[in-house]
This record gives sequence, structure tokens and C-alpha cells, in this order.
Amino acid sequence: MSEYLAVLIFFAFIVAFGVASLGVARALRPSRPDAVKLMSYECGAEPIGSAWIQFPIGFYLVALLFIVFDTLAVFLFPWALVLRSVGLGAFWTMAAFTGIIGLGWMYAYREGLLEWK
Repeated sequence: MSEYLAVLIFFAFIVAFGVASLGVARALRPSRPDAVKLMSYECGAEPIGSAWIQFPIGFYLVALLFIVFDTLAVFLFPWALVLRSVGLGAFWTMAAFTGIIGLGWMYAYREGLLEWK
């Protein structure tokens, strides 16, 4: 239980340092708001219209697919480095994992999620 106590103490110090740093920064910063500082900045051009627009769902689907295949890459490379030492069971486990990821890719392909519209 003492190992957890050390982790809890470190966590408390980290949170306290973050809160104290933000509080000191807020207390010491100058506050001179005016209309120009409060206006939205967009590449030096005057903003036109509302900033709240709906993005097409394709952006989010591409992001989700990226996360899926990034997960595959994160687990595949270290596994390939230790394949000989871990044995044949690890090979079949990773083959099943890759198969599941492949099923996700096939589903995305069939649904047309990989085509940019």
C-alpha cells in the first residue's frame, strides 16, 4: 500500500504545482481588454460570418480510421522486434489482432468511408 501512497503524493504535488502556476500567472498578467483584442483573428483578415459551422462527418470518420490504423502500427512494430523470443503463440495473437483491424478496414471500405467526397 505504501507504493500507492508515494504515487498519490506525487500526483498531489503535480496537481498543486499546476494549479499554483496557473493562479500565479493569472494574478501577474496584465489585463487590458479592448475591442480589437477581443475580436476573432483569422490570418490577418476580417472574419466573415459565424465561427460555428458544421463540419462534414467525413472529417471525423477519417480521424477515427487514422486512430485505428495508428493503433495497429503502435502494436505491430514492437511485436515484430521481439517475435523470435516470444514464440508462435504471439504470432497467432497478433494475426488475430491484425485480422480484426483488417475487418474494420473492410467495413470502412464497403461503406465508402475511405473515399473523400
